[in-house]
Amino acid sequence: MTKNLDKEGLKSIVDNYDLYFIDLWGVIHNGIEIFKSSIEVLNELTKLDKEYILLTNAPRPNANVRIFIEKMGMDKKISTKVYTSGEAALDYLIANFKEKKFFHIGPPRDFSLFKTFEKNKINDLNEAEYLLCSGLFDVQDKELSFYKKLLAAHFKKIMVCTNPDLIVERGKVREFCAGSVAKVFEELGGKVEYFGKPYPQVYNQATNLINRKVLCIGDNLNTDIRGANFQNFSSLLISNGIHREEINQDKITNLFKRYDVTVDFLQSNLKW
Repeated sequence: MTKNLDKEGLKSIVDNYDLYFIDLWGVIHNGIEIFKSSIEVLNELTKLDKEYILLTNAPRPNANVRIFIEKMGMDKKISTKVYTSGEAALDYLIANFKEKKFFHIGPPRDFSLFKTFEKNKINDLNEAEYLLCSGLFDVQDKELSFYKKLLAAHFKKIMVCTNPDLIVERGKVREFCAGSVAKVFEELGGKVEYFGKPYPQVYNQATNLINRKVLCIGDNLNTDIRGANFQNFSSLLISNGIHREEINQDKITNLFKRYDVTVDFLQSNLKW
């Protein structure tokens, strides 16, 4: 049964865990501003010497995301806790695909992902040995049908997806993410290697999990909560995030059944 922590706060269960995986987008910030109540939580966890990882499905290396959140006002002591799906993918790409030619699907802001092997980026899909998907091209942000046409003849190539999220909210505007393009590619018959939540390897890459009592905090049932379920970690859903409209329209238990997930705790917003 899911327990609501809106009255008692995270402090009521903090002693039960020694490691926290906390989502960034939708929990700590909304792409435009940082949530003060969430920063209070991080400061309190630090006082108690609790380890936390700001685990985010951002398709860029750690350093780039740290710069982004510091520009929003994030303290550098906190930003060092960031671990991204892009960083996890980068390790894999360098080890397995560094010398192979690739076609990049995503906006220019993600070019930092392949900076060390940019010479292998090509503009002809026919010559590409694999597809590297970090998002959508800026000019086709709302047109998934564009990618179906673009990739229809290339489903035999492997795609590396550096952000399994389907959508994200930038302020109050919803945008498609790389996961939506990857889903289109799979529907065409293509194979996708995913990096980030909910896939298990990203948790192991982020920190040592041996003998840890873990709580995953996030607003996304598909990634944050499903990832916790896959790993048998406890979970806390932030309900005033990406699913808030669905939660308003549906009973919370029905929503969890529809997504086939188990949620241990619930908060409207992350609060101590």
